Amino acid sequence: MTFPKNFLWGGATAANQIEGGYDLDGRGMSIMDVTTAGSLNSSRKVTYKFPDGKSGKGDQIPQGAYGAVLPGEYYPNHVGIDFYHHYKEDIKLFAQMGFKTFRMSISWSRIFPHGDEEEPNQAGLDFYRKVFQELHKYGIEPLVTISHYETPLYLIDHYNGWNNRKLIGFYVHYAKTLFKEYKDLVKYWLTFNEINTTVMFLSSTPADDSDQAYQAAYQQLHYQYVASAEAVQAGHAINADFQIGCMICGIVSYPLTPDPKDILKNRYDWEQNIFYSGDVQCFGEYPSYAKRLWQEHHVQLDITQDDLDQLKKGTVDLYTFSYYMSSAVTTHDVKRDAKGNFVIGVKNPYLHYSEWDWADDPDGLKYYLELIYDRYHLPVMVVENGLGATDKVQADNSIHDPYRINYIKEHIQAMDQAIADGVDLIGYTSWGCIDLVSAGTGQMSKRYGFIYVDRDDQGQGTLKRLPKDSFYWYKKVIASNGQDLAVK
Repeated sequence: MTFPKNFLWGGATAANQIEGGYDLDGRGMSIMDVTTAGSLNSSRKVTYKFPDGKSGKGDQIPQGAYGAVLPGEYYPNHVGIDFYHHYKEDIKLFAQMGFKTFRMSISWSRIFPHGDEEEPNQAGLDFYRKVFQELHKYGIEPLVTISHYETPLYLIDHYNGWNNRKLIGFYVHYAKTLFKEYKDLVKYWLTFNEINTTVMFLSSTPADDSDQAYQAAYQQLHYQYVASAEAVQAGHAINADFQIGCMICGIVSYPLTPDPKDILKNRYDWEQNIFYSGDVQCFGEYPSYAKRLWQEHHVQLDITQDDLDQLKKGTVDLYTFSYYMSSAVTTHDVKRDAKGNFVIGVKNPYLHYSEWDWADDPDGLKYYLELIYDRYHLPVMVVENGLGATDKVQADNSIHDPYRINYIKEHIQAMDQAIADGVDLIGYTSWGCIDLVSAGTGQMSKRYGFIYVDRDDQGQGTLKRLPKDSFYWYKKVIASNGQDLAVK
């Protein structure tokens, strides 16, 4: 095996999916606090009220309404797995597995309850300081996402979210606050989680596949790119040793057929969905094909010369990404039956699919790693990868999950091959290292973790933590630096 000696093995989570304590110690509301549960066949909804008291739920908060918690609705992120009160227990379990790093995010509204305040919430700062200190107690390096699908609700209700240029300043102030507060506790930072999903999923539903939707998406992305670039510069000024990365949703796509039209469509999909965000954040400028992407949907962006200067000065140090599966694209009229992670694509006849319709494709990970490293020549980290599955607790509290072990084993082997081929891969954090609320469906039954958490899709359970078979297997993998992948 070729993993470097200092390879960062670990696991990944997000505050809104594990933390809980949504209304404790001065924390404000985030968009996820008004997001209901869903399932494989029913999407999650956001709930809202109008000033006249009329309420409802839908895919987004309508104009004139504001996000609200409604009676009779279940909001799984309110509790998550209560990491807020269990963090010491959970970090101890991570240490038992031998984690070198733990990817987590910070809840913006725990630091700035509305998102636009000048002074931070001290209780929020204190909580994360304790978490970082606990990680360092076991020699675990924090890898911190600044914004992970958790914009403060107040910024959405009162500023129209990332449609408003003012959010650049609010975000940069928030990021600077974190950089200053934790400059001696955190080295690795990610600015926005899966930033490219803003445009990636638009064509998956006819209602979103409109010029208006693309105009909003590309404008939101531009403001986030500028915010990220300014944050990178601020971070480097505060601590020159900071390593600050982008984070991309890395869904590989293949042309379904050798039809040249399919080949070209696949290339264009890569440019819109993957390369566009990576190119801006890694190269510091918009690519030549951006003009074509904008013209396709008559997009007219609010871009200033200062914005372009900031992008050039604020390029990232690392390229990080999530990888779970691949998809297939075609111009032909075929059944679109791949539901995984919102991507309504075409099933690849050469791949096996999980119960949540995600394609198991470790070769896709190798392909992505080699393509991306060849493009950017930046250190790379796989910061999300894993298998969502239904786990069964046995009478003796054991959980046998060979399907998860096999999935991760195959992807570790793919990473090893990519490193052997010259990729500078420096870390791997398996997604949902402890069971958490699924971002896509809001379910607990879609489990990723090496550690089982006793909580169900209705919010019932003791929250007791139980190691799965994969816990002990991953411990062995880390101890051997990826050399021992044997399964009993």
